[in-house]
Amino acid sequence: MAELSEILLSLGISKVSQFPNSFPELNPVDIYRSHIAETLAPIAGVDEKLVYQALSWTATLDQGDLSLPVAAMRVKGKKPTDLAIEWAEKYPESPLVLKPVASGAFIKFYFTPGPLYKLVVPTILKIQNNYGLNPNNGLKDPSDPSKGRKRIIVEFSSPNIAKPFHAGHLRSTIIGGFLANLYQSAGWDVIRMNYLGDWGKQYGLLALAFEKFGDEEKLKENPIGHLYELYVEINRLKTPEDEEIKAKKALGEDTSELEAKSLDEQARKYFKSMEDGDEKALLTWKRFRDLSIERYKKTYARLNIQFDNYSGESQVSLESMREIALILKEKGVSEDSEGAVIVDLTKYSKKLGKAIVQRTDGTTLYLTRDISEAINRYEKFKFDKMIYVVASQQDLHLAQLFKILEAMGRKDVSEKVQHINFGMVLGMSTRKGTVKFLDDILKDVGDKMHEVMRANDAKYQLIENPDQVADTLGITSVMVQDMSGKRINNYEFSIERMTSFEGDTGPYLQYAHARLCSITRKAAISAAELETADLSLLTETHAVNLARMLAQWPDVVQNTLKTLEPITVLIYLFKMTHMLSSSYDVLRIVGSEAELAKARMALYESAKIVLNTGMKLLGLTPVER
Repeated sequence: MAELSEILLSLGISKVSQFPNSFPELNPVDIYRSHIAETLAPIAGVDEKLVYQALSWTATLDQGDLSLPVAAMRVKGKKPTDLAIEWAEKYPESPLVLKPVASGAFIKFYFTPGPLYKLVVPTILKIQNNYGLNPNNGLKDPSDPSKGRKRIIVEFSSPNIAKPFHAGHLRSTIIGGFLANLYQSAGWDVIRMNYLGDWGKQYGLLALAFEKFGDEEKLKENPIGHLYELYVEINRLKTPEDEEIKAKKALGEDTSELEAKSLDEQARKYFKSMEDGDEKALLTWKRFRDLSIERYKKTYARLNIQFDNYSGESQVSLESMREIALILKEKGVSEDSEGAVIVDLTKYSKKLGKAIVQRTDGTTLYLTRDISEAINRYEKFKFDKMIYVVASQQDLHLAQLFKILEAMGRKDVSEKVQHINFGMVLGMSTRKGTVKFLDDILKDVGDKMHEVMRANDAKYQLIENPDQVADTLGITSVMVQDMSGKRINNYEFSIERMTSFEGDTGPYLQYAHARLCSITRKAAISAAELETADLSLLTETHAVNLARMLAQWPDVVQNTLKTLEPITVLIYLFKMTHMLSSSYDVLRIVGSEAELAKARMALYESAKIVLNTGMKLLGLTPVER
């Protein structure tokens, strides 16, 4: 703060008021907000805090650096458009801000370039990858850090063991990984949880399949792939049985003998033995689960994701579910309906319908497990927030879950849970046909990326580990394509488009980062030298606009905590990289006078730090060449 005060004093500003949620040492724009609020409040005759809170960042730089919606000042008696003109005219010029401009019912504020360089560039060079990230967001009480950090559980990915890791799991993995990074960067205590589909009758079926066709070597080598093969094979045998039983029932024939011998009944009995704690059955199931998790861990590592907790349906005990059923009954939340137990949620909302919590045969459903699991997690982790990153097809299921928690008197849990949903991936397949596993997708995209890289042989020869780089670029391609629209939108999976270096793609971002790294290497200017750069030499519009863009980054991160959309970060990074690519010919380093080269390099280094931070926040691995 002392350095900041020194810079402000040199600009003729003796003090800047501290407002709630203002962190000038982490976000230079907060200095401008405070300064504008102090200056404008007496002119408008309103409270400084009101001005401070209403000042928002702009979508494009031609709209100013900050914008004030005059209507938000709640001044009566005059139209907001007239007030905007009046206040803009009365606003004095200051060292930090140029004369503001009235635009309809808004006032646009533009930052003075010289002071902006002094406030933004040294801040970035000093705090490096912490620039833009505000750990105060995660404090239970920002005014008293000793009260500790807030805790969040992010439940994401959640594949079913022995079934394909499909597009929905991929989206959940990418979005969930990003949200976990976002909350961690905001100072929250984050628990990354993978709630596996690892329980149910299908495991009885799988165990039967392993007894009939299983191969120990294949299981060890590729557990997920082999278990899936077994699952497909046993279902190939089971389907005709199911169809025969169904057809005979339709004709009114007795099917009891057929059903008793069927694979379906054998699987049900096997799963019943698992539920009853049969050691042999549980040992087989545990092997399938453990081997699958080990394999998943390797795949997740490629996506820069590690889980703190591998939970699963199997972890929810029958006892805890019986307890839930009892509470629902005692509180009058559930009711009997034709032998099943239901919760009629139509009294809260017609959309919620009626939810079954227990089948006619007494067995429980996903919903019962989820109610029990949510309460168990709260008792165990005492979270302040829990996010479920699950496809929009589950909107109703999660809305029912949250409402039942509330109805049974667990508002302490229901008020802290949130469903982050997302749309479908369309046309997702590899070159060899329909996709089954994430590894297949990543291999395919990596191979395609390798082809694209080989097209430029001169550059290809300079890459130390082309296989590794192709893999990283391939993963970036998949992740960026997934994040390139609002979460709820469906998108078309296109290997051709995602692996292009043209347009707003993952490879384009990586190229932008690699180019900045190349400029750093060629310039060979030390970090100590950059700190002494004379930033007043940066007079070109390109330099000014780049500094204005870098000033926005902390606000972008702050806004992303509200939108919870990766696209918020991605749009900013693409805007900044487009701005960079149009600056290289104007803001040259090589051939420039030494002091000017140093100032330009300080700006490029700041841009590289912000791009690197943004990419890592999205879960990407920035490449250097």
